[in-house]
Amino acid sequence: MGFPRFVPALLALGIGLSHHTYAQSSSGSSGTVRGSVLDPSGAAIQGAAVEIQNPVAHYRRNTVTDRLGNFEFDNLPYNNYHASAVASGFQSSEEDVDVRSSIPIALKFNLRIGTATENVTVTAAADLVENDPTSHTDVDRGLFDKLPLESQSSSLSSLVTLSAPGVSADSNGLFHGFGDHASNSFSVDGQPITDQQSKVFSNQLPVEAVESLEVIQGAPPAEYGGKTSLVIVATTRSGLGMVEPHGSVTASYGSFGSANGGFDAAYGGNNWGDFLSASGLDTGRFLDGPEHQAFHDHGNELNLFDRIDLKPSQADSINLNLQFTRSWFQTPNSYDTQTASAWSGVTVDNGGLGPDGRPVGSADQRAKIGTFNVAPTWTHLLNTATVLTIGGFWRQDQFHYYPSANPFADFAPGVQSTSIGQSRRLTNAGAHASWSYVKGIHNLKAGVLFQHTFLTEDDAFGIVDPTLNAPCLNADGSPDTDPAVSSQSQCTGGLQDNGGYVPLLAAYDLTRPGPDVGSYHFLGHADIKETALYVQDSITLKNLSLSVGLRGDLYYGISAASQAEPRLGAAYNFKKTNTVLRLSYARSLETPFNENLVLASNGCNDAAVNAISSLLQGYPCLTVPLSPSTRNEFHAGLQQAFGRWVVLDGEYIWKYTNRAYDFSVFGNTPVTYPIEWARSKIPGYAVRLSVPDFHGFTAFTVLSSVAARFFGPQVSGIGATPTSVGSTAVFRIDHDENFNQTTHLQYQPWKKGPWFGLTWRYDSGLVAGPVPCIGGNCTNGPNGTDSVVDVSGLTPDQQYEAGLYCGSVHATPTTPISPTGLCAGNLYGSNLVKIPAPGTENDDHNPPRIQPRSLFDVAVGDDNLFNGDRYKWSLRFTVVNVTDKYALYNFLSTFSGTHYVTPRAMTATLGFHF
Repeated sequence: MGFPRFVPALLALGIGLSHHTYAQSSSGSSGTVRGSVLDPSGAAIQGAAVEIQNPVAHYRRNTVTDRLGNFEFDNLPYNNYHASAVASGFQSSEEDVDVRSSIPIALKFNLRIGTATENVTVTAAADLVENDPTSHTDVDRGLFDKLPLESQSSSLSSLVTLSAPGVSADSNGLFHGFGDHASNSFSVDGQPITDQQSKVFSNQLPVEAVESLEVIQGAPPAEYGGKTSLVIVATTRSGLGMVEPHGSVTASYGSFGSANGGFDAAYGGNNWGDFLSASGLDTGRFLDGPEHQAFHDHGNELNLFDRIDLKPSQADSINLNLQFTRSWFQTPNSYDTQTASAWSGVTVDNGGLGPDGRPVGSADQRAKIGTFNVAPTWTHLLNTATVLTIGGFWRQDQFHYYPSANPFADFAPGVQSTSIGQSRRLTNAGAHASWSYVKGIHNLKAGVLFQHTFLTEDDAFGIVDPTLNAPCLNADGSPDTDPAVSSQSQCTGGLQDNGGYVPLLAAYDLTRPGPDVGSYHFLGHADIKETALYVQDSITLKNLSLSVGLRGDLYYGISAASQAEPRLGAAYNFKKTNTVLRLSYARSLETPFNENLVLASNGCNDAAVNAISSLLQGYPCLTVPLSPSTRNEFHAGLQQAFGRWVVLDGEYIWKYTNRAYDFSVFGNTPVTYPIEWARSKIPGYAVRLSVPDFHGFTAFTVLSSVAARFFGPQVSGIGATPTSVGSTAVFRIDHDENFNQTTHLQYQPWKKGPWFGLTWRYDSGLVAGPVPCIGGNCTNGPNGTDSVVDVSGLTPDQQYEAGLYCGSVHATPTTPISPTGLCAGNLYGSNLVKIPAPGTENDDHNPPRIQPRSLFDVAVGDDNLFNGDRYKWSLRFTVVNVTDKYALYNFLSTFSGTHYVTPRAMTATLGFHF
């Protein structure tokens, strides 16, 4: 269904709903529960203790009733809860409540005369399962405050990777949801963020600003689009109702000279509130480097977040989110780039000086990212069943990549041939409006979203490899590296013309200085306009829950597309056994990644970019711009509670995508851009096992298996591999993983005492890059017969990074496994990469993979060292990778390159809480 048909239908339905004051959807992620506590005569009970909790998500909040017996919980993440009221001299009262919209829910507790109950013991298990067609994982601060997080500079990514099933861990805060390359989106208090949030693209929302997360791994409801492999719905912290200020001051220090300090405070009244957080980080290991030892890996980060809440009336609420984050970090060096000036062909014959006569030194590439965000939202309660929400947002990422001061320091033979600089700006502005109507069996939502993304790109490159575009060849056929020879007219005295020479690039070849030689600048700009309209209804018919929705997306940018997207789901709750069965389907329009989208889409139409790309990669440059992809996905799930102690939640998924996204790099530089393959098929399963609080013990296990099968040819973006042009081969993308699991155990034997935590993460290993294989049809790099393998295509350090060995000879950063580059097949292997047996390598069914690894993290802490009441001191000690496992995330990945997992890292944190 195209634009002319589905848009009028959605508009007509929206107008009809507005006319009947139905309305909805606060696209936000929080609601309100309010009510009163009364005695048998109907009189108000002042000072009654009211608690609302979700034992699976570890969410718990408490309040007391006012003089009129009233209480209120604002900013509650959408979820099902168990509420209870306790007062001295009365029996306790309990009730289950399901929060699924921003329309306030009213509760009334009528307490009977009896013995006061200090602790409410819940005997039913009904609140442990959700009769929801969409599978999701709920995580509250009560859990992630104590969960050891691997990445200090991308804590939110670490939290999602550890706590949600179906997520493959990658380096530098990157995570892959259900087999897709970072096709994840965030919804922060209703603000959609579909751009990448790993720390090499943008700055994330600081984890200290988050109250609760809902990670949707099932078929997404109609209100979500753009990137839907995982939808992370974040509810931020609020100061509304905090009549006494609460907050904390923390400081930590740990391995790699990592120092972190932070402050947060929440304060407000019944009609206003403010939550403010500020934190700073300085560390010697900011990114995951290509070596186990950190070379040139210093970085720092500053986070500021403020949420302001106002309630000018009982019917109106306004909240404003403000964020500023700045990060500065070095690009980690490999041994090759750390010592390039000592052995590279540019300087070895010139006393360590480059062609410009300056000392070269080690590579010193750096980046700086500034992120700004402003997001106001107004919610108006039209009546007890209807609410209107209107919001806006303005977000900007300013990304700057700086080459080394001497560009020749960026040259490492076989690693990087060009010096790259970049200045890029991504501005995303928009507005959303929604209506919600909740009554009887219906929870109806309808809404509209418009966003405008402005992209500006300035990419500068210069050739620093004298062999890359040499005008002449020596008598032996090797490229002539004489800096004085800058044109083919000088190919005399035994020199011959180089047939692969590209005259256009002579002006950008810095190895042959001249008055007109300098870096080339590719300047790009694009305006991306996106409009979405959606309608959905959640229908509850006793034990049956139905979800019916329709979304329409219109995308206008470098390319254009429109799509009507039905979303359907059903769940049935067998209450006698606390079993929920569910089925769902979603069609979605997946939008292109905005990071370097102009370069990826239009770069090959630029003569210089086309020439350098073709020269670096050895095959033609594609000129087709990226366009939105279409996806059909099917889900089947089961949720089962075993008494009050264990909850099992499982999901099976099938995803079929036409034009599937991936990422590539510009000539082995840190500049990355999106590409598209013809299609992908991704089946897999995800399971979460949760143990709610049992005498101070809590635990969860998440596990998954995802097959990410991609089909050529490459259809857009600058070329990625020699076989990508015109090839219809099937291959496993480099974030395919057979199996991974995370188990977290936590125990606090006394309520006022220390707690202990242990996390075990097992990864079977992502698909590796071009590792030399043995015999057969080896398409992943240098190969040989079943008896001999050729590793000469890798530098000694790359062989070392892959853990290669030949018999008893193990590669070192300076010594290869064989002087000739050849090794007998029966002596060849790797400690870090699983290399297929001779003749068995297959890009689809048996690709090389990173070796399986188990990582263990421990944490010990005390949240109230001195048993204070109003003021508390806390102390926490964490060890990430406690066994100091020597392992890789990836090796020569087309997008990521090579990265090691974090070595053992110890951190002590002291906090003061008020």
